[in-house]
Amino acid sequence: MENEIFSRPVKAGKRTYFFDVKATRENDYYLTITESKRQVDKDGRFTYDKHKIFLYKEDFDKFTEGLQETIGFVKKNAPEVKPRGEQEGGYAGVSFDDLK
Repeated sequence: MENEIFSRPVKAGKRTYFFDVKATRENDYYLTITESKRQVDKDGRFTYDKHKIFLYKEDFDKFTEGLQETIGFVKKNAPEVKPRGEQEGGYAGVSFDDLK
């Protein structure tokens, strides 16, 4: 049975990320990263779509290196995206004249 040692939720828009440190029976620590996204089902009830990865401490350095490199690439190379309210033609690119 796994034993939860530490948990850190991070809210990010419609998603919440959970960083959980757990221990095996032998008291070896590992990390789970869970993405939880709230959705509305057909009946109007809220459901949560979850995805989880397990990260073992022997992989922390390689994982961190790959993540930092990837984030650095995105920050340097991704085109700038204006917030919805600042896009041309008004909110989300929709002109109020189009709504008539």
